[in-house]
Amino acid sequence: MRAGATLTAAGITNPRLRAGYELCRQLNAVHGRTYYLATLLLPPAKRPYVHALYGFARHADDIVDDLTASVSPEERAARFSAWSQDFVDDLDWGESGDPVCRAVIDTIRRWDIPRSYFADFLDSMRMDLTVTEYATFEDLSKYTWGSAAVIGLQMLPILGRADDSIGWETLEPYAIDLGVAFQLTNFLRDVAEDLRLGRIYLPQDSLAAFGVDRERLARGQVDEPIRNLLAFEIARARDLYVRAAPGIDLVHATSRPCLHAALTLYSGILDEIERAGYDVFGGRIAVSLSRRARVGTRGLIGAWTTRRGQPGGRATPTSTTSARSWRSRTAGLRRARSRSGRP
Repeated sequence: MRAGATLTAAGITNPRLRAGYELCRQLNAVHGRTYYLATLLLPPAKRPYVHALYGFARHADDIVDDLTASVSPEERAARFSAWSQDFVDDLDWGESGDPVCRAVIDTIRRWDIPRSYFADFLDSMRMDLTVTEYATFEDLSKYTWGSAAVIGLQMLPILGRADDSIGWETLEPYAIDLGVAFQLTNFLRDVAEDLRLGRIYLPQDSLAAFGVDRERLARGQVDEPIRNLLAFEIARARDLYVRAAPGIDLVHATSRPCLHAALTLYSGILDEIERAGYDVFGGRIAVSLSRRARVGTRGLIGAWTTRRGQPGGRATPTSTTSARSWRSRTAGLRRARSRSGRP
């Protein structure tokens, strides 16, 4: 289905909004190929809203990671501060001059996504401006809550529930685990790229346990300590995928092929790291095109089969009752996170 038809299927008719959503789709297609492929398995009416969430996250990341020689760290921080405050103000207003923000604000309002999720996301992006390493996984979890866990939570109202008897509180832990699993996979794949940005996301206590330090990583040569470190962190990520997988059957049937594909392809990156002998320094590791094609084809067949006779294929914003329930969950979820230290 053409992009314009997808926007029409989602009920997005305003030309300015359509332009913003289309820009978000392009950002997703260019920078998040695995995620974009999985998104194509959603019903057309749901895709633009997922693209908007991705586009917003990517837009913020690009500001934080702008290493243009002429831009100082202070200027980058000032630019992010101004942009994020503009977004918060625009969210109050309900409109934005920034096309990406315009699309995500529309998505937030249509689906009544809690604003606190976006505040937490911006807090984590702000950490990237000053924090270059994390002492423990618990410390890292404070970052991944905003950079990954809340992304999974933002997605939930769009993905929908298998039926109304399933409470959002049942779905939330699975969404959190899957979001963090994706993020940990990125950390493992992007060790070399993050080092060039001055950051190490693998916990320092893990590095110390295997006799690895920043200097050793910076050499870009895989040795036994680095292999052992990466194997340990891969096991941590895989555990999260295992914990997240049962939640797929709890979302709406038309959203399951997307999640199955995303989980399969992202966890497949861990397989590829192992297959490469843990060499995360020699180039960006990715799932092969043939495997992507197999997963995509299988997903398309599953998506087509599932949508037949399914009324939930068309996106419908949350009802007033479910919106109140969704908002009431936010405070409790954040209290539980604070008590447990879990992302």
